[in-house]
Amino acid sequence: MRTLVLAVAATAATLAFLHPVTPFAAAGPSVALAPDGLTLPAPKAGRARPLVVVLADNAGAETTDFAIPYGVLKRSGIAEVRSVATGPGPIQLMPSLKILADQTVAQFDKAEPAGADIIIVPAQMKPKSPALAAWLRAQAGKGATIVSICEGARVLANAGLLHGRRATTHWSALKGLTKAYPDTTWVRDRRYVQDGRIISTTGVSASIPASLALVEAIGGRAAAQATADRLGVADWSAAHRTADFQVSAADYRHGLANLAVFWAHETVEAPIAHGTDEVALALRTDTWSRSYRTKVVTTRPGLAAVRSRNGLDILPDAEPRAGRYILPSHPTPAAEIDGSLAAMGKRYGPASARLAKLGLEYNQPRQPR
Repeated sequence: MRTLVLAVAATAATLAFLHPVTPFAAAGPSVALAPDGLTLPAPKAGRARPLVVVLADNAGAETTDFAIPYGVLKRSGIAEVRSVATGPGPIQLMPSLKILADQTVAQFDKAEPAGADIIIVPAQMKPKSPALAAWLRAQAGKGATIVSICEGARVLANAGLLHGRRATTHWSALKGLTKAYPDTTWVRDRRYVQDGRIISTTGVSASIPASLALVEAIGGRAAAQATADRLGVADWSAAHRTADFQVSAADYRHGLANLAVFWAHETVEAPIAHGTDEVALALRTDTWSRSYRTKVVTTRPGLAAVRSRNGLDILPDAEPRAGRYILPSHPTPAAEIDGSLAAMGKRYGPASARLAKLGLEYNQPRQPR
């Protein structure tokens, strides 16, 4: 019994961290914002295309925040995209996927003394990492545009890059960040916000529209539309309603109940192979991991690393095991969240699917014609 009580207490703290049960307060005064669309400077001298870094601390980064910008920008063909880590070795993305980055920050600095054109900063397990802060300040000083995804805004704020600027972040973090960083104007009701060479987004699922907005800013509307069509995405505007996302007492009770009934938890599999679509995989595994009922493991016979569709090196978690539930895949990457939520609702009930939607800050999008 003591073990169960301790487990529930620990998981309650985790749930509260991810989805605080506090009334949502206004995040600052109303501000005039530019119309939808982002503006980016030309690539640095000697580059035909911008050099984009997707950054992860080796302590861990958020799965979708990392994989979506990487995969979307890579498949668009309008930029050179590299995954970069603070140090060598595997990176455990959270809540799932283990990867190897293309370079460390030290290797990148040696190869690219002029710095990156654009740096994507996912939510990080250690947002106050001194190494992250120092490197981002140095890159900003070299003229890079810095883009935070979801609670990657914590990293930028800690590095002093949001001082006196407008920014946004995951709905559940707005109240705390407003208190911690009152010199930033925290914006609601916009999926992405630009203030000079700083761009920020709302929660996890905003990585899709923000990535397409970056494609449009770099390569034009036709390039963004072609990429969106391949993904199955109809709209990448900044339109958003922050007030749609609040945790009720019932949500909190259900989350705790899911965590407490550990005997009903299950390990589910996401098989991977060379050519796996990293965008679809990230959306599928991230969504299922947020039910508070599942542990998602990537599987491959022999456990050899795979190279994803767009060049991301992924390390399998385990060998396939007979009898485990295999996560279903869906026709397009954009269909992964809706399809996963529907399957999750059938397996665990609609309350579990709602917890996942809140964690992803996800509203069902308009469907392609």
